[in-house]
Amino acid sequence: MNQSMFIVWRESVEALLVIGILQAWASQQGQRHRLVKYLWAGVVLGLMLSGLLAVLILFAGEAMSGSASEWFQAALALFASLLMVQMVGWMHHHGRTLNHDLRRHADSRLARQGGAGLLLLAMLAISREGSETVVFLYGAGARLRGPQLGLFAVGGVLGLVLSALTVTLLHSSRRFISWQRFFAISEVILLMLGAGLLISGTERIGGQLLALDVPDVIYSLAGESLWNSSVLLSDSHGLGGFLAGLVGYRATPSGMTLLVWVGYWLVASAWLRQRAPEKVPCLN
Repeated sequence: MNQSMFIVWRESVEALLVIGILQAWASQQGQRHRLVKYLWAGVVLGLMLSGLLAVLILFAGEAMSGSASEWFQAALALFASLLMVQMVGWMHHHGRTLNHDLRRHADSRLARQGGAGLLLLAMLAISREGSETVVFLYGAGARLRGPQLGLFAVGGVLGLVLSALTVTLLHSSRRFISWQRFFAISEVILLMLGAGLLISGTERIGGQLLALDVPDVIYSLAGESLWNSSVLLSDSHGLGGFLAGLVGYRATPSGMTLLVWVGYWLVASAWLRQRAPEKVPCLN
């Protein structure tokens, strides 16, 4: 539930930010009413493309069984983790120019293609955000069944509501939170979610490796626990369960799990430190 809420919240706010920038640009043009219609047509088409991707991924997952399904889910979890880090890095390094870049692309497409160019730009932008959301959610919730899946869906709905409230708050007052602070906080949350997805995918791969004829060192690395901290903090419920889904905490980690988790944070931190944090523009 927490994973789906955070994912949908962050991705929806970014999508609303893009829509807000494009709508503000369209309202300043000569044919603003016509352009706004093209804009929202692009938004709808982008959502439809994201929905199509969700159907295809679900169909592929259901069509597979046994080890093939496990490898597919592991690959999606690893890809979602990589995509999450890439998205955080992109916004961290290019957020300050987002407003300018979108307006420049809109001007260029309007000059070359008219309203259809704005429709295409909006469609591509929204389908990108929607596709990321689909991949993230599938990577996080592929193994859930029954009541857990229901709570996961509820989390997604709460994320949508929270995103609308967040955007309203960001527009109405900057005393509590600014765009810069929001993206700084959400970057940290997304990086933690990326770590959780990476550990989930790693454990699925480890489980499949243990079923193969591999050297003993692989069995030791993937199958043996380094310690057991369940007495202090179990990863099956309560705070430990929350941390397990959010950051990949494990009470009985294997050597492979620990290496992957530490390596993830070292690589992500080094990449984000390449440039100083940049401000994300407001929509005013």
